[in-house]
Amino acid sequence: MAPGPDRGRLVVNTDECKGCLLCVSVCPPKVIERVSVLNRQGYHPVAYKGAGCTACGFCFYACPEPGAITIFRLVKSA
Repeated sequence: MAPGPDRGRLVVNTDECKGCLLCVSVCPPKVIERVSVLNRQGYHPVAYKGAGCTACGFCFYACPEPGAITIFRLVKSA
């Protein structure tokens, strides 16, 4: 299924991510994926696929690491 229009933007601090994949499991549009490269702490972090974020915030609230995920809601221009 193709992602819908972006309503937000997800930013992952890969050095804070421990690769628990809780954010991946709760993401309704499934726009977060695990990457194959290791971060500085030796974990496989997650990354935003680049399109389709709804800015629901589920990933932010599911993440046990403060500062690992930041959500930006896009504002419609008038």
